[in-house]
Amino acid sequence: MQKAALDDILQAVERPARYTGGEWNMAVKRGAALHMALCFPDVYEIGMSHLGSRILYRAVNMREEYFCERVFAPWPDMEAALRENGLPLFSLETKRPLGAFDIIGFSLLYEMCYTNILTMLDLARIPFLAKDREGVAPLIVCGGPSACNPEPLADIMDAVMVGDGEEMLLEVLDTLAACHAAGKQKRDALLALSKIEGVYVPSFYEPQYQEGRFAGLERVEPQAPASINRRVVKDLDAAPYIGKPIVPNLSIVHDRAALELFRGCTRGCRFCQAGFIYRPVRERRLETLLDIANELVECTGYDELSLFSLSSSDYSAIHELVTRILNSMQSRRVSVSLPSLRADKFLKSDLERMQEVRKSGLTFAPEAGTQRLRDVINKGVREEDLLRVAQESFESGWTGIKLYFMIGLPTETDEDIVGIAGLAKKVSRLFYAMPKEKRIKALRLTVSASSFVPKPFTPFQWVGQDTAEELRRKQQLLGGALKGIRGVEFNYHASMVSMLEAVFSRGDRRLAQVLVEAYRRGCRFDSWDEHFRFAGWQAAFDACHLDIAEYAHRERDVKEALPWDHIDILVEKSYLLREYALAQKGVVTRDCRSGCNHCFGEKYADYCQLS
Repeated sequence: MQKAALDDILQAVERPARYTGGEWNMAVKRGAALHMALCFPDVYEIGMSHLGSRILYRAVNMREEYFCERVFAPWPDMEAALRENGLPLFSLETKRPLGAFDIIGFSLLYEMCYTNILTMLDLARIPFLAKDREGVAPLIVCGGPSACNPEPLADIMDAVMVGDGEEMLLEVLDTLAACHAAGKQKRDALLALSKIEGVYVPSFYEPQYQEGRFAGLERVEPQAPASINRRVVKDLDAAPYIGKPIVPNLSIVHDRAALELFRGCTRGCRFCQAGFIYRPVRERRLETLLDIANELVECTGYDELSLFSLSSSDYSAIHELVTRILNSMQSRRVSVSLPSLRADKFLKSDLERMQEVRKSGLTFAPEAGTQRLRDVINKGVREEDLLRVAQESFESGWTGIKLYFMIGLPTETDEDIVGIAGLAKKVSRLFYAMPKEKRIKALRLTVSASSFVPKPFTPFQWVGQDTAEELRRKQQLLGGALKGIRGVEFNYHASMVSMLEAVFSRGDRRLAQVLVEAYRRGCRFDSWDEHFRFAGWQAAFDACHLDIAEYAHRERDVKEALPWDHIDILVEKSYLLREYALAQKGVVTRDCRSGCNHCFGEKYADYCQLS
């Protein structure tokens, strides 16, 4: 790397600290046998907030023979500066060019970051398509929640890791190191990787199409597995955590210490992909969590500790955990936050203790405005639950509440949309019904409405998404109904972005050509409103003779082949079909903690401690 040229660039771009490295607790190594670039296809502030990447960073760097470095997507000004100066994209730790690594791993959290993957490969001078890359290095792999349907990126990735990555990634590195030592070619290395549970090698399979629609995958490598089993870390308590996490040089999205209480969820919300692909629930022991919490605060200096999980308040010992952490942190003036709360939980005493240090906002997710629709999606929360916990929050001194909803849910009517405003009005009235002396600050009630996106491995994977026009109509209907409610702020997502998310969420392998075409037409940072260019995407689909509506809005027949059918996520397809049928009848399925619903087949029955 040309240091003088890089120094000049950093003085000219926005937020140069995104690219400098040198943070507190950053890994530094010499003489590693294998170099890995852990890539996050978004800006530093978002990537450094991702707990999964931090866990993998530490898991790899715990091994002396491997060195894991970080690379983030450069903001457009940095991308332009690198191109103008003829410099490659580089790592933060050693400024090593991305193309010089042995293995490059992308974290996939959101489908609308896929074009940034191409930006990073392009700046590394690495061909986009796997078939155009010869030799073993660098090997391009990916993992994360979006990897559960890997087909839209299948032509780009050499391998895909499906499921928990802590153990799987180390096995991948061990296998790759052995292949390097033996002088094996790329195909032989990929064949060795395909034998690791959870690893999918797309080039060993070819998609079949009938009448323009996906019809299944055919194995072209006899030694490749017929299906890919999702990898599960069974003992989360013994799994590596983030250790001494890197302390960023600039403010990031989640600028606090994060403590993962458990993985998985027992609730079974029918729209929620994470609730199905992270099953079964695996908790860390209380003492383990207390030890990690103390280490995180001592080695970072953070003054906020977030108790993080899909639904933190569902941790079996949540009240004892909150009490003991608050007792240990209060003298250090460290606040504790619960970013995801269930409205049916009794947390008043915990809320009162938490606000003694600092009051941040509370977040609840009713998801729907009427009980009928909450039953359809199996939310398991009643209006009286939300109003009770809102009242308790206000009485405990909280004045900021965020309510998350979805619009465009299956069977939704305008009455359900207006019901969101009705619920917000009742919450607002609770606050202003309190005596004035208790209302120290004004109410900040944020109503956020995201658009429903049908996701693989959920009971709604067969549902067609509302059109962008219909979603905009519903947003306008809700916005009008919310007007005049005291303290309310309304947020919603762009409908075109949600439509493309649906396309890539349930898409097949043909979308790789669309992705490359959109990138060449200037599409970057598609999750950022100021950079999203739908015209470029529409032109890309037209050029590839593919139809957006076919992917996003078409209802799938329950008997048709799905692009992700070769992935065994552990939850049986028959269970998802049963839940889909129950949703259409508005029948609620019990929480797994109240009794096993038998979502796993016999093959995985021993994975779940609740069965």
